Amino acid sequence: MSITADRVRCAVFIFAVVGLIFASAVSAQQTPPVPEIPDTFNLDVKAAARLRPKLIAESSAASGAYAIGQRVLVKLVAQAHTSRDVAWELRIVNDGLLNAYSSPDGTIYVESGLAELAGPTPGLWAALLSHEIAHIVRRDWARRYLYEKSLSTSGSLLVMGDPGLPAAGWADARTGADDFARFCRQMELDADREGLALMARAGYHPDFVPALQHLLHAQDTREPADATHPRWEERDRQLERAYVAASIDFAHRWLQWYASPGGNPPIVVFEDEPTTRKAGNEWEVQIPLRCENLAGAVEVVLQPRSSHNAAGPVLGAAGYRQRLPESSRQLRQLTGCTSPRTTVTFKLANDSLQKTGGGPWADVFVLDGEETVLSRAEVQRARR
Repeated sequence: MSITADRVRCAVFIFAVVGLIFASAVSAQQTPPVPEIPDTFNLDVKAAARLRPKLIAESSAASGAYAIGQRVLVKLVAQAHTSRDVAWELRIVNDGLLNAYSSPDGTIYVESGLAELAGPTPGLWAALLSHEIAHIVRRDWARRYLYEKSLSTSGSLLVMGDPGLPAAGWADARTGADDFARFCRQMELDADREGLALMARAGYHPDFVPALQHLLHAQDTREPADATHPRWEERDRQLERAYVAASIDFAHRWLQWYASPGGNPPIVVFEDEPTTRKAGNEWEVQIPLRCENLAGAVEVVLQPRSSHNAAGPVLGAAGYRQRLPESSRQLRQLTGCTSPRTTVTFKLANDSLQKTGGGPWADVFVLDGEETVLSRAEVQRARR
């Protein structure tokens, strides 16, 4: 995903929620320590200034339906702790894509597909903006640049794409260095953690973070090719303690959740990996669930994939809500999801399993009472 533009030679690091892709080849060796940012280092600021005219020309101010994002940004940055003077600004890139990225100068760019997904919900805006604010406050562009430099000066060879462009302008990250990819994934998780804490201070329940991540995962049914970003399932696992800590802080600060800037927290459904097993003459698909903030029931939908739809179903939209098109091939169950771990079981005849080769053969979607998609998980073929 990228802004349509000629490539720019000057390099400013831009962080993407969904798709930063980075090309590198590094010889196997011990990972160098992460360098500190010198007080005199200003390469990130200079690069941002060079690229700003181009990025501004390709975006617009967050007004109209997107003005809510600007209001949320103001509340978040009031609680952000930074010793630098940052000119905070939110810009919308009208390309329909599901991405967000930030420049070291304090400008956050949200692509219109993601802006529409956040819609009128302040908490979803807070989830995507707090992550980018954390990158800017932490000066993660500088951290990544200095880390790359330490790799190259220690005898490794690192070949970069143009970091002044979002994902599609970069080469495939699968050829990247393992240690560098780990470093980038750790930066993403650290930005998630600091974003969660920032949200709690500003009055947005941390549960909006997994809610947004699950919406993005539900929309993107392709196998990720970006080694520099954690998978959505990894984020759920790695951030569990941070969710709890931020939720406790939020509850202490906001005794009446509905009166907070973000309002009541959203329904969040955590899906563990579904399992498929043979049970007599049938197949059983078991989906373990854990639900937060649920009053009522959710609907679990098993959607088999077909040979002509190997990437999974395309979600429709009603306003900012994701919808799952109905199909005669779907199996559905309602559950109150009241236990710490609720398991939903689907039983299928032998011929129900599609012979699609390796990889997932079905998707599991969880819908709320208004049939809005809350989460998605992939069902792998059973091992024979």
